[in-house]
Amino acid sequence: MGKENQTWVSEFLLLGLSSDWGTQVSLFVLFLAMYLLTVLGNVLIILLITLDSKLHTPMYFFLSILSFVDICYTNSTVPQMLVHFLSARKSIPFHSCVMQLYISLAMGSTEFFLLGAMAYDRYVAVCYPLHYMVIMHGGLCLGLASACLSAGLTNSLMQTLMIFHLPFCRKVINHFACEMLAVLRLSCVDISLNKVMVAISGFLVIMLPCILVLFSYAHIVAAILRIRSSQGRRKAFGTCASHLTVVSMCFGTAIFTYMRPVGRSSAGQEKMVALFYAVVTPMLNPLIYSLRNNDVIGALKRTLEKLKEKNRQK
Repeated sequence: MGKENQTWVSEFLLLGLSSDWGTQVSLFVLFLAMYLLTVLGNVLIILLITLDSKLHTPMYFFLSILSFVDICYTNSTVPQMLVHFLSARKSIPFHSCVMQLYISLAMGSTEFFLLGAMAYDRYVAVCYPLHYMVIMHGGLCLGLASACLSAGLTNSLMQTLMIFHLPFCRKVINHFACEMLAVLRLSCVDISLNKVMVAISGFLVIMLPCILVLFSYAHIVAAILRIRSSQGRRKAFGTCASHLTVVSMCFGTAIFTYMRPVGRSSAGQEKMVALFYAVVTPMLNPLIYSLRNNDVIGALKRTLEKLKEKNRQK
């Protein structure tokens, strides 16, 4: 019976964030503004890193990859959410739901691995400054970025295949997107194996990078404390402050949500966490890395000056 039901599920219905029309219009305006800021901010970061030779370092290479991942993550859910705010019927085709879950889960997983790689980069920069460029050579940076993306895509593929091989008895998703835990609740069979896989995936994707981050920053703090001058300590900590801020936001929320038993988190909590990762974090990342980073601000000024000079020459 369950398999037959699964065959006939050609689309899913999303409940969204609210059923009140006035609230939906207000949310549309709010999230449209946040979406535009997210895309423009991350595109600007990528352009500055590409155009300014002073930012051609391992740290900014990883930052450009992070911005690209954030753009993909946001575009996997937010455009559809904006359309649904102004739609009476919030439906999504089965294949679109599969792709949405796969892409959002892949980009989310990749971001955690990438934050771990960025922590290692900061560890080498602070603890081995004289050998930094030798250790973090181009081949290693490209290899780490590729490994992060491959791990994220593989994890997402395994989870997506396991979820959508389940028979579904219902097609109403209490969410604004095809989120992993929300889709699992539609199944009419025992999902104990899936719960185990979610826990294992959570450990590998969240806890392992988190352990690497904690290991890296334990050594970074020890190295900073050994620096005698206060100015040197501030400079060393300044190179890590932006990354540490982003890490605290991402890992803190993920551990609170996905490292608990599946049945313990409510639909409301899952919606808030999904909004945080899909909208808030990608919007804040460019602001955190630019406002607290003199190199990025300097690159922006230099780029603007070059554009002004070109306009004058015309």
